[in-house]
Amino acid sequence: MTVALRTVARRCLDAALAAVEPERLVRASLRHDDGALVLLDAAGRPCARHAGPVVVAAAGKAALAMARGAVVGSGVVIVPHGGGGACDGMVVRTAGHPLPDADGERATAELLAIVAAAPSDALVLVLLSGGASALLVAPAPGVTLDDKRAITARLLAAGADIASINAVRRHCSRVKGGGLARAAGGAAACWALVLSDVVGDDPSVIASGPTVADPTTFAEAAAVLARYLPPGAVPAGVRARLADGIAGRVPETPKPGDPLLARVRTCIVAGNRTAVAAAAEAARAQGFAPEIVDAPLLGDATEAGRAVVARLETLPRDRPVALVLGGETTVRVAAGGHGGRSQQLALSAAVALAGRSGLVLAAGTDGVDGPTDAAGACVDGATVERARRRGIDARDALERTDSHPALDAAGDLLRTGPTGTNVADLVVVVRDAC
Repeated sequence: MTVALRTVARRCLDAALAAVEPERLVRASLRHDDGALVLLDAAGRPCARHAGPVVVAAAGKAALAMARGAVVGSGVVIVPHGGGGACDGMVVRTAGHPLPDADGERATAELLAIVAAAPSDALVLVLLSGGASALLVAPAPGVTLDDKRAITARLLAAGADIASINAVRRHCSRVKGGGLARAAGGAAACWALVLSDVVGDDPSVIASGPTVADPTTFAEAAAVLARYLPPGAVPAGVRARLADGIAGRVPETPKPGDPLLARVRTCIVAGNRTAVAAAAEAARAQGFAPEIVDAPLLGDATEAGRAVVARLETLPRDRPVALVLGGETTVRVAAGGHGGRSQQLALSAAVALAGRSGLVLAAGTDGVDGPTDAAGACVDGATVERARRRGIDARDALERTDSHPALDAAGDLLRTGPTGTNVADLVVVVRDAC
């Protein structure tokens, strides 16, 4: 029966990935009509129209597929190293991810130059997806790439949340926090199509909001640094940049109501909830009563794995059931450990599920979970025993955040390869009537 449950869960994952396939989503958001390009809203209704040249600026793990879906214009596409390819009319560049590198800095400079040179009758079409925050790297004057890498790493190590880190990054960048929209200020209009990898789909968080208003200020960014870091840990270039901003010597990032943004339309073409809904529908089609957990999956991956199994235990036992969740947990892999957040969640679920019925699939929708070759894992009540037979104590591995070897020993790793999309993580839990 476990084999059948694995098939059910994998079909749910496949349906989720199909629902967030980037090329199709972009094609569905744009229509060519009598020589003009028409932007469609989520209901398929026209909401903007442009007749004239189109300049494309694309970045992210799904950028190449999104550009192929646009079938329009020319421009620059930035994807992670190893993810290159061809797209008619586009210059495709590769760059560092998750850590920005010099290739990303050069590629972003090229992208910004093309956008800034767009003629006054042109549309700048921005295509963003997960990974764009690292790929789009354009340090503000006086700030170096090393400064940006250092300040991000130090804030992360100090326990700063992503909102705080983004406040600093936006104010040290020429592309984040509305910077790309500012660069496109000479064009007739700017449309941004976004495949969201952020829980809640907040456009100011996705890729650090290159086409939308920045709700934070230089003063707030400085306050973040004062809260988390001693003065000596802040690079001189970052410190000087924020001081200049507070003093009014450099302009603030665009704020809500800025006339610059009146020409900009930012549309979320899909996100994590799209994938979750598709997975639930696939479960229903296979005869399982699905329940979608509305609250996003957040926090510690180990705790999330236990919570998922606890939630399964509350579901009816007189019918086949499915529980579908989405979000993005966290895991700090200890020295010597090897794994990712989806694998840690799955191993935690396996320990909680030991000896009981049910199956848990946890995967990153991009096909990459941490610095491993797996997207995640698919575990059941016998996972712990299978690992034990191969000489691995699953509970000990969980404590040491060494999930990958334990799941590999159990034969439970899920290897999809890069999927070409990215909408955070998906968890599918299935159980037969019992």
